[in-house]
Amino acid sequence: MIMFSAFDHLLINVPNIATANAEYSVLLGQPITANMVRLGNVDIRLQEVSQTTQPRLAALALQDKDLAPNEPRALNGGPRGIPLLHANSRDCAYHDDTPSDTGIYAVDHLVLQTADAQACIDLFRDQLGLRLALDQEVPEWGGRMLFFRLGKMTLEVIQNLDKPPPTDFFWGITFLCKNIDQTVASLDALGVVHSPIRKGRKPGTRVSTIKSHCLGLPTLLIGQ
Repeated sequence: MIMFSAFDHLLINVPNIATANAEYSVLLGQPITANMVRLGNVDIRLQEVSQTTQPRLAALALQDKDLAPNEPRALNGGPRGIPLLHANSRDCAYHDDTPSDTGIYAVDHLVLQTADAQACIDLFRDQLGLRLALDQEVPEWGGRMLFFRLGKMTLEVIQNLDKPPPTDFFWGITFLCKNIDQTVASLDALGVVHSPIRKGRKPGTRVSTIKSHCLGLPTLLIGQ
């Protein structure tokens, strides 16, 4: 079994690369170089796909130091066909000093919607070696939540039994900042639309929903 120590990158397909680069550079507070931005725990790669009508989280790459740099390969996504890659494009160290004009320095978690939580456990824990940090029932959502931890990032899996998706898909992304008041003030100055700050589910955290400059993807900001 390949031993993965961290996530390598998130791949986002977009219909227009110039527009996507411009949007994300504002939100993340740093320039997009070669359609890529480096955060403290994972890279984000943007890819223009002509058949794509709206941006979507296309794949999650796990870091495989046995691969040649910047040559990602497909990774078996199990019976659910979850879009996964393995790649070697960054070091696995965690950096909480990522330069950012908005104070966003890392990805806290990525959300995967599934119709089969057990299949995700079989894949991510048993086959790929991710740590299952939490497995809980969420009656108000009609299903179950799993939290897989790798390196300094979490993959949150949501199973909704009432409305199971026909195929599993990466749904949303949560960015991390140290001081949410300062980050929101910076976003306000840049014209980024967001919700009022509110208490997060995790004790001691506060969150805000990002409503613009996020490629139309469900996006949350979390900090203190």
